[in-house]
Formats: sequence, structure tokens, C-alpha cells
Amino acid sequence: MLKQTCVLSSKIKIVAEPDKAALPERHVWFYTKYSCFTLRALNKGSFQKFLVWMLTLEEIKETNVNSVDIKVFPIQGEKGHSVAGKCDTNRGKIRIYPKTVKFCTTFSKAFGRNILFTYAGNRARAALIHELLHLKYTDNEAKVRELTKHYYATYTKKQFANKPVAASMYNLIFDAKYLEGK
Repeated sequence: MLKQTCVLSSKIKIVAEPDKAALPERHVWFYTKYSCFTLRALNKGSFQKFLVWMLTLEEIKETNVNSVDIKVFPIQGEKGHSVAGKCDTNRGKIRIYPKTVKFCTTFSKAFGRNILFTYAGNRARAALIHELLHLKYTDNEAKVRELTKHYYATYTKKQFANKPVAASMYNLIFDAKYLEGK
């Protein structure tokens, strides 16, 4: 089991794909900043303590996680939607991906820059929770989604107690699919 020393944070790192270098310099700068922000969000002490609690409760061993790679550039899923994360359960390798520049620009115009930062950090946290649960519930996507929502809600209630941002972040992450195509 995970020790209370937040061992998972030592396995989180930023990984850039060299083949994406053809992007405009401003996009490379944006995605580099986004990945650094994501790293800080995932390494936040309160979130790491929450992960220790969640993994202990789910009986997922820390040794099942070999790495958590924060990818600098986004990827598209099968249906054209952006992918938040992936888990290779055989190798214990988790990858977390950013939203696109276009999405972030649209989101920022609609909700403001500060909400965008809050969204990006919480989206990464929800993605990591989801992918960690895949280590136990490998082929049960419905169960993983249900537990992700439960654990994410539990985390945000503790972090944002008495603040309306908790409910709005939950809705933006899990219910706001309309922004996906933008």
C-alpha cells in the first residue's frame, strides 16, 4: 500500500514528444506552461494525501504505478474528442494530456482566465484519479467512471468546502461536453 509520504509524486514527470516541434512557437510555449501547471496541480500536497487515502481504500498498491507522464501536447481520441488520460495497466504507465489551445481560448473567453486555470488543474486531477482506478478495474469503464465521479466529488468537497466553485468544477469537468468540439 501507499505510505503516507506521498510516494506517487516522485513518479510524476513531464514528457515532451519531439515530433510535435513543427507547431508554432506560441503553441509550444502554451503547452509547456500548461504541462508545468499540471505538474504543480498533481503534486499539490493535499491531492497527494487524497491519492494515498483513495489508493489505500481501493487496495491499489503504489508499486502498480511505474510512472505518471504529463504529456506536453494533446491527442485526439477515436471520436475526435480530446483525451484526458490513458493507462497501460500491464506496464503501470499513466499518461495525462492537456486540452488544445483552441479549447482553452474558447473556454477562457466564456468563463475567464482564472476559471480556466482552476479547470485545467482539476481536469488533470480527475484524469489521474480515473487512470489510477483503471489499475484495479481494468476492463470495467462504467465502474471506473462512477468511482471517478465519486472520488473527485469527495476531493473537491474537502478542498472547496463552502465555496460554489466545487459544484461548478464538477459540472464543467463531467457535464460540459458542449465545449469539447470547440
